[in-house]
Amino acid sequence: MIPRIHKQGSSTRGLLNYLYGKGTREEHVDPHLVASFDPMAPDPGRDPSATEEDLQRLLDQPLHLLDEAQRPDQHVWHCSVRAAGTDRILSDEEWGDIARRIVAATGIDPGGVADAGCRWAAVRHADDHIHIIATLVREDGRRPDHHRSGQRAQAAARLIEADYDLHRVAPGDGTAAKRPTSAERHKAERQGRERTAREKLRETVRTASAGAASTDEFFDRLAADGLLIHKRIAPSGDLLGYKVALPDDRNKDDEPVFYAGSTLAPDLSLPRIRERWSLQAEAVSEGGPEPVQPVLPPVTHPAFARRRAAAAAWQGLLIIDHGDDGIAAAQISAAGEVLDALAKTSAAHTRTALRQAAFVFERASRSHLRAVRGHDHALRQAAHDLVHSGPALGRGEDGATTAMVIDMAVFLAIAAANWHAKRHHSQQAAAAQQAAEHLRTAYQAAVAYPIAALRQRGQQLTPRIRQGQAALLHQALPELAERIQAEPGWPALAATLADARQAGHDPAALLAGAARRRELGSADSISDVLVWRLRRSAHLPAAPETPQVTPDRDGRHTPAPAPTTPSAARAANYSSRRP
Repeated sequence: MIPRIHKQGSSTRGLLNYLYGKGTREEHVDPHLVASFDPMAPDPGRDPSATEEDLQRLLDQPLHLLDEAQRPDQHVWHCSVRAAGTDRILSDEEWGDIARRIVAATGIDPGGVADAGCRWAAVRHADDHIHIIATLVREDGRRPDHHRSGQRAQAAARLIEADYDLHRVAPGDGTAAKRPTSAERHKAERQGRERTAREKLRETVRTASAGAASTDEFFDRLAADGLLIHKRIAPSGDLLGYKVALPDDRNKDDEPVFYAGSTLAPDLSLPRIRERWSLQAEAVSEGGPEPVQPVLPPVTHPAFARRRAAAAAWQGLLIIDHGDDGIAAAQISAAGEVLDALAKTSAAHTRTALRQAAFVFERASRSHLRAVRGHDHALRQAAHDLVHSGPALGRGEDGATTAMVIDMAVFLAIAAANWHAKRHHSQQAAAAQQAAEHLRTAYQAAVAYPIAALRQRGQQLTPRIRQGQAALLHQALPELAERIQAEPGWPALAATLADARQAGHDPAALLAGAARRRELGSADSISDVLVWRLRRSAHLPAAPETPQVTPDRDGRHTPAPAPTTPSAARAANYSSRRP
């Protein structure tokens, strides 16, 4: 159940006309009172002799206890309360009780003889929600104590959900981005947009900030994405803030509708965005509590960037598991930047799922535990590299390294979910878990071609080599060996072990080391996970050197030439220089 406190208004009659009207899309059916401060209040919806003006005069009567100059301009309090789509349909009596509990909790009408309340009414015009309207002057002429009424209403809603056996909403902590208003949603629907301007701008600004290293780069990215930008400049010439607008989102005067970064999300204000690179630069230049990060070679290819991102994701995962709260929070925030960068640069067949993963993970990137910036350098550098290396084509080494980094991102999202859950951050934990599911979908799309090619190579190994790989597996991972051999991906792992031996590595040591790095029980395919861990740690080409497998029109797989560009070869041989 979601209560929402709307912006205070100045016209009781105007809001009542809306509540008892047909709605902007003829959606108001049978509007009527379900509760009010006075059981005898007129109901224009059910009483033919009652009008909205009658109810307005009754609600606004306390205003006349004050001199006209003392009356508040914004005296109309408005709260909507909506049930979840999976909830049963509540009766008028139940909605009436809910309305009374909400006005009591928020201080609008606390109840009791000693505490005069405000006049209010609850109108129902749909099965799943009500609107509560109140006049912000009490019966004794004083103003009500409704400070933080939104949080108080949310707390009451959690109790109501339990009492009425309704869908339980995870409690919030005040760090979520502001939801679009009803007016913004209706405007988007009229214009045929899937999302509101606020949501579109938030995603665009978040993506533009991913891995950005300076103010100029951030604003250049915003401009390249087609946003209108208004910078707030101090008399001294210093940049204080910014606002952005979509070129085609305009108000009734045909002017662009600008949103300040801080109103899009708490961490998108200019000071919070600057904090990312200013503290990072300080930590790197001064050494900080950790050693200075090594200077890495410049990125020249998307696959190169993806290998580096996979290594950074692994490093971030370990820090989330074992670091202190502030440093772990920074890793989770920077992980969101990596997802944004992946979504921006990946091939079309993975882009939708990656965008969904980045969109929902945004909620997991903020909590009341303040991120200690500067120690998230590896992940932020990875996001920067992904953006600057350009879009991946989704085939050959590009596609294989995309699968590699998404596979690691799944574990990173799960680690973030577990970290939040241990600290009772319910909304953030749920968002990270949901992001992991979207990442699994993206992984399945990305992995189809490279894993199919590796499996084909594994199936072509001689019986003697296959037996040797099986024996090695039982020796290194005796508890998991039978499960791995039963998976469709086992031939791909056998081919990878053969590649590792041919490259001069000890396959048994690599396999044991890859298994020790982190638990494997949560993996959908243990063999797939081990393939990518081995190919990354042994610096093997992510895409097989044999002809790549592509589907025929009838769905069968046949070989096709694999790319052999110099940049792909350099990416295949790239060493991450990190554990």
